[in-house]
Amino acid sequence: MAKRDYYEVLGVAKGATADEIKKSYRKIAMEFHPDRNPGNKEAEEKFKEAAEAYDTLSSPDKKAQYDRFGHAASGGGGGYGGGFGGQGGMRMEDIFQNFGDIFGNDMFGGGFGGGGGGRRQGSRGANLRIKLKMDFGEIANGANKKIKVKKHIACGQCQGSGAKDKNSVQTCGTCAGSGQVRRVTNTFLGQMQTVTTCPNCNGEGSTITQKCGSCKGEGRVYGDETLSLEIPAGVQDGMQLSMHGRGNAGERGGPPGDLLLVVEEEKHEHLSRRDLDVVYQLHISFPEAVLGMQAEVPTIDGKAKIKIPAGTQSGKIFRLKGKGFPAFQSYEKGDELVEVNVWSPQHLSNEEKDMMEKLKNSPNFRPGPGAKAEREERGFFDKIKDAFGS
Repeated sequence: MAKRDYYEVLGVAKGATADEIKKSYRKIAMEFHPDRNPGNKEAEEKFKEAAEAYDTLSSPDKKAQYDRFGHAASGGGGGYGGGFGGQGGMRMEDIFQNFGDIFGNDMFGGGFGGGGGGRRQGSRGANLRIKLKMDFGEIANGANKKIKVKKHIACGQCQGSGAKDKNSVQTCGTCAGSGQVRRVTNTFLGQMQTVTTCPNCNGEGSTITQKCGSCKGEGRVYGDETLSLEIPAGVQDGMQLSMHGRGNAGERGGPPGDLLLVVEEEKHEHLSRRDLDVVYQLHISFPEAVLGMQAEVPTIDGKAKIKIPAGTQSGKIFRLKGKGFPAFQSYEKGDELVEVNVWSPQHLSNEEKDMMEKLKNSPNFRPGPGAKAEREERGFFDKIKDAFGS
């Protein structure tokens, strides 16, 4: 099923402020919270859908990418490539970990259970953003890229716990291991109970008596990790792909951040890109234009032969169907446009000059009625180039 527009999910206009987006998300999250709708799968999906929409629209960078590319900015609908974003990528624990403060500590007692304000792991790791260079062939066909990244990884000595050993972890004495502190306040309406995160253990329910010597209690160290990434065909320069859980490791077993891949399109030696089409400038000599020829032109995947008919005018465009880029997560595909440029020599011998003088006055070498049509075609192509900023 196709994803709904994120602005539609949260019921806000495209120009909504950050406060308006947050307020709308909180209202929807409270309505479809799992503890208010036990066993209701539809409510749970709406809860996740709203969180996914808020995750994007609350981040200026993600919002800008979404406004430009739509759902394709985070991998489109359904996920792909071993973990790139999509519907279903947002887990309940991530929602409570990242956005629990928005609807957790309220008059209902701090989170309706479900993990909103209860015991939690250490803090979430930061997202990791990297640029991913891709050539025309990789963009057109998709690619498996292996990259080495420097980031926080789980400590191998303590397995991410941050403690020297299992005997160096004890139950928090303040919250008795629950991760929450309950307070009862007398008001004119009667007693009101509030639940907040335990200030002593930060909601983890336990404290460390002796820290791991390798990571100094963080549960993570800075190191290298080699990632194998399956990039789908049809991405574009500047598009951002999100790989869930492959960012920096969290502290003391906290969930990892996401890996954000920003596509950087490398220039091709011979071809240029115009949306889904590729363009090649074919330069031929004046005699070749007059007599016709067989030309070999580069394509994204190799080479192709095309026939240049006799009498071809400069500016003539030949179209190679289906030799362009595929659209992202679509069956649409662009073409290759071969524009003919007739090259005029700048230096001639006396003999060549005499030949040109004889041809100059020949009726067959004077522009005829077809020249107007060719000029109009050339003008139209120039307008296309102007429209795409070339």
